[in-house]
Amino acid sequence: MSSNSFPYNEQSGGGEATELGQEATSTISPSGAFGLFSSDLKKNEDLKQMLESNKDSAKLDAMKRIVGMIAKGKNASELFPAVVKNVASKNIEIKKLVYVYLVRYAEEQQDLALLSISTFQRALKDPNQLIRASALRVLSSIRVPIIVPIMMLAIKEASADLSPYVRKNAAHAIQKLYSLDPEQKEMLIEVIEKLLKDKSTLVAGSVVMAFEEVCPDRIDLIHKNYRKLCNLLVDVEEWGQVVIIHMLTRYARTQFVSPWKEGDELEDNGKNFYESDDDQKEKTDKKKKPYTMDPDHRLLIRNTKPLLQSRNAAVVMAVAQLYWHISPKSEAGIISKSLVRLLRSNREVQYIVLQNIATMSIQRKGMFEPYLKSFYVRSTDPTMIKTLKLEILTNLANEANISTLLREFQTYVKSQDKQFAAATIQTIGRCATNILEVTDTCLNGLVCLLSNRDEIVVAESVVVIKKLLQMQPAQHGEIIKHMAKLLDSITVPVARASILWLIGENCERVPKIAPDVLRKMAKSFTSEDDLVKLQILNLGAKLYLTNSKQTKLLTQYILNLGKYDQNYDIRDRTRFIRQLIVPNVKSGALSKYAKKIFLAQKPAPLLESPFKDRDHFQLGTLSHTLNIKATGYLELSNWPEVAPDPSVRNVEVIELAKEWTPAGKAKQENSAKKFYSESEEEEDSSDSSSDSESESGSESGEQGESGEEGDSNEDSSEDSSSEQDSESGRESGLENKRTAKRNSKAKGKSDSEDGEKENEKSKTSDSSNDESSSIEDSSSDSESESEPESESESRRVTKEKEKKTKQDRTPLTKDVSLLDLDDFNPVSTPVALPTPALSPSLMADLEGLHLSTSSSVISVSTPAFVPTKTHVLLHRMSGKGLAAHYFFPRQPCIFGDKMVSIQITLNNTTDRKIENIHIGEKKLPIGMKMHVFNPIDSLEPEGSITVSMGIDFCDSTQTASFQLCTKDDCFNVNIQPPVGELLLPVAMSEKDFKKEQVLTGMNETSAVIIAAPQNFTPSVIFQKVVNVANVGAVPSGQDNIHRFAAKTVHSGSLMLVTVELKEGSTAQLIINTEKTVIGSVLLRELKPVLSQG
Repeated sequence: MSSNSFPYNEQSGGGEATELGQEATSTISPSGAFGLFSSDLKKNEDLKQMLESNKDSAKLDAMKRIVGMIAKGKNASELFPAVVKNVASKNIEIKKLVYVYLVRYAEEQQDLALLSISTFQRALKDPNQLIRASALRVLSSIRVPIIVPIMMLAIKEASADLSPYVRKNAAHAIQKLYSLDPEQKEMLIEVIEKLLKDKSTLVAGSVVMAFEEVCPDRIDLIHKNYRKLCNLLVDVEEWGQVVIIHMLTRYARTQFVSPWKEGDELEDNGKNFYESDDDQKEKTDKKKKPYTMDPDHRLLIRNTKPLLQSRNAAVVMAVAQLYWHISPKSEAGIISKSLVRLLRSNREVQYIVLQNIATMSIQRKGMFEPYLKSFYVRSTDPTMIKTLKLEILTNLANEANISTLLREFQTYVKSQDKQFAAATIQTIGRCATNILEVTDTCLNGLVCLLSNRDEIVVAESVVVIKKLLQMQPAQHGEIIKHMAKLLDSITVPVARASILWLIGENCERVPKIAPDVLRKMAKSFTSEDDLVKLQILNLGAKLYLTNSKQTKLLTQYILNLGKYDQNYDIRDRTRFIRQLIVPNVKSGALSKYAKKIFLAQKPAPLLESPFKDRDHFQLGTLSHTLNIKATGYLELSNWPEVAPDPSVRNVEVIELAKEWTPAGKAKQENSAKKFYSESEEEEDSSDSSSDSESESGSESGEQGESGEEGDSNEDSSEDSSSEQDSESGRESGLENKRTAKRNSKAKGKSDSEDGEKENEKSKTSDSSNDESSSIEDSSSDSESESEPESESESRRVTKEKEKKTKQDRTPLTKDVSLLDLDDFNPVSTPVALPTPALSPSLMADLEGLHLSTSSSVISVSTPAFVPTKTHVLLHRMSGKGLAAHYFFPRQPCIFGDKMVSIQITLNNTTDRKIENIHIGEKKLPIGMKMHVFNPIDSLEPEGSITVSMGIDFCDSTQTASFQLCTKDDCFNVNIQPPVGELLLPVAMSEKDFKKEQVLTGMNETSAVIIAAPQNFTPSVIFQKVVNVANVGAVPSGQDNIHRFAAKTVHSGSLMLVTVELKEGSTAQLIINTEKTVIGSVLLRELKPVLSQG
């Protein structure tokens, strides 16, 4: 044996050593502290070197080891900078692992994560669905309020993604964003409403979870999706099933009438629904009307029944609670077998299931009676499980099975688990009170237990016997005498107090024993427990009133002892009793009624189940388990007296009917629906397009192929080409293709025409793609959304001619882009119309979509207002007499078209000349540039000079830090630009403004402003806006809408500001820009200025 084990141990040790070598010996004994830190440092340095390697294999190996560290619970946060560098890796496997790491640490290292935010946004357009989803997860894990608009836009875009996995992650991100910024609730509800219409089973559970978190009271969102959710339920993943079932349980309780009415009339007169106070005649009329279950109610019950066979205990429990709360009582019995099956699971599952069975078995014993033996206690059960099983056995006990149960209880009393044995004795007492036929049998059995060697068993028996004797005390004098003899041996305070109470209550039935018991108790009074002392005082008082001749002196002795007891309760009781029973001059009127007070008939205690009052909580919830309302618990409403209008759930059925009405299109539409709903085919679509980027050339190739495929099947080819293109370049390709499809259908053109249109699109610029897709965006709305009012008339006509099926299938993607990324800047190339002949309507549409972002349409104008406010650059005290102030002249910078012009005024406040004033060391953020002023040879005393300089702030409000130097000193100064000074005003027409406003990539942020009406005059609004920001006014044809336009100095991105006056004293401030961060900052600065008087 030893010879075999020795090499095994040796081999084991070698394995451990190898593992430690791989882990870089991170588990060294604590005594070598320096060794521990140096080894950790060495290990991490090794990983950092691997991450900086040029070989993907080394990076992949490093990432695998880092993720392994995280899985083992080790802290890998110090590797964050090294890992985040690889976020833009082209290797898919590395990128996946990097995102796994970032999801874990993004919240802890928010500043570093924010530096890579543009990379995450680029990844939201990655061809691989896993990368897109991971990027969204990382973005939603950075819990910084400043990126809330970015997260909102990312969620909106992801909710319209072709991959159900990405849409599922969008639903998860909704909850994170809501917890970060609850003010986004209304916008999130719009996304939830759209995702609820999703036909993918992958998305259903996640969006319902988001619904429950964000807006559980918005039942109206569920109406038209109710039947779809019921039908998808079987195919949804397990945890999604749990969430959906709980939500549908609440929904059913608000939309259907109680199915229990008929059953209640058959069983008994007690009703578990709202009782009405109508007269007998109306009740009779109600009985005459048979109950008919709503078909939607039946649909839910029928579709959840198969889930009782689920392998997941939570799903089975969810279905069980649904049946309990909403199914007819005659059908609820089927859940009992499934719940009993769960008792074979681990102890945690057993505990929850048994708690719910305990609640159910109080009201409906018949459900679980056939499974009585399943609740017998096993020796291996923990105490908590044993106690719950006892509770259920007590609830199920009746005249037929009580004899079997009592034999079972006799075994339990002998258990080594004393807590369980005591609970069993309590159970026997409850059975005795519930079933009068066995009361005497139980009492005799408990009396036999009084001779048990175990003190706890005896004590519990005494307590239970005391409760039983209260019910019929006259018949059990012998038992009381027997218990009096036990006082010498029982030491448990509760048991001794119970015996003394019983003797005191029945002192007239045991006149010889009671005084002797009092004598013994007087001897040991000082050493007794406080609980026993109180009962000794009570016993003395009762005997003084009934047998004062024998006990008068004893009682006075005990009262004297109690008078000086350490416990104030006993001292108070002693004074109270003395005044009450011993007559004297000071005695009050109560002393006459002392006997009635002490010897009054006491009501028998009611032995009830602790689960009796839990049924008002929904079964299977945390609140039910704790028997207390937990945070986030949503109460079940009572059944409505009259069912709400069931037609609200017909919306989707009507849409489906319309969708399937054309006989010639039925087969094609079926294939289209299948394409949208099956994840395998969507993944194929994703894979087929993964090699293509959002470039015109690759798009053209794909579109040409799809045009050829269109010869065989028009709809399927259009759908496939649309989805391929949107997977690779979703912003520019998808909506244009939809435009081509809609126009083709409106004019009844052939498939070859469709191919020509797609080829035509490939020749257009990215800019025009963006424009046309965004315009089409607003018209290709989701199933129930109305058309925006801002559509052009030609598109309105086209839409009316469009097939209903396309409406239903096209998701809402109003905001399809995030921040402006350098890789995706629009190119100012005019639209080149193709040579092939096109239908007149298509030509008209394309001409309407032809927008140009060239300088001929948008040009820089002169500033409307130049504020005179100056900012302190260097105070004269800090500058040793040299003072410097700067202001923004709002003019194009002569040093560079990407720079902001700044004028600095230098003052010499001393009485001596200051020489060689110049800019010294510059400490600028990455990318920022500065053109300095020429050195000033000298500045005379009390002299002043103004110089110009230019700074390229890269469209950010970051501080430019540098040194302002003289011949003798250098002073650290900095310039931080207000966001309004990073803009140049532009002149444009109202028509151009509206067109630019709806372009793809123009992200919208808005806020509501409340102010006095006099602050909303055109002149006041103009003055306030231009004072904050360097914008130009745009002519407006509407009195209640004021428009301003500008472009950022660095990138030339448009900034469109709209102030729309509403009724009363409110207005809406809307900012459209590609630069979301600048837009949100400008919104924050404009809002208080416009609100104040």
